[in-house]
Amino acid sequence: MKRKKIVWLLRIVAAVILLQTLVFKFSGAEESIYIFSKLGMEPYGRIGSGIAELIAAILILMPKTTWMGAVLGSGIMIGAVFSHLFVLGIAVQGDGGLLFVLAIIVLVCCLELINLDRNKIFNLLKAK
Repeated sequence: MKRKKIVWLLRIVAAVILLQTLVFKFSGAEESIYIFSKLGMEPYGRIGSGIAELIAAILILMPKTTWMGAVLGSGIMIGAVFSHLFVLGIAVQGDGGLLFVLAIIVLVCCLELINLDRNKIFNLLKAK
C-alpha cells in the first residue's frame, strides 16, 4: 500500500509540473519565447516540446503506461537540464533558477518511476 502511495505521489508531481508549463509554451509567454529563441528552436521547439510534455504527462498518469511516460519525461528533462547548464544558465530572466529546479524535480520523479517499474521494462525487453 505504501508503494502505491509513493508511485502516485511521483506520478502526480511529475505530471502537474509538466502540465503547468504547457500554459506558458502554448500561449507564447515571453519567457518561453526567450528560452527557445536562445536555443535556436523558436517556435517549433517550444510547441514540439510542449506536445511531448503533454504526451509524457498523460502516459505518466495512466498506470499501464507510466514507465513509457517516465522514459519520455526523463529524456525531455535531461534536455532541459543540459540546456540550462550549457546555454541558458541556471536562472533564466530572473526566475531564481525555478525552471531549473522544476526540471530536476520532474527528472528525479521520472527516474524513480522507471526504477520502480524496472521489472516490467526488463520483461518487455526480454520478450523481444
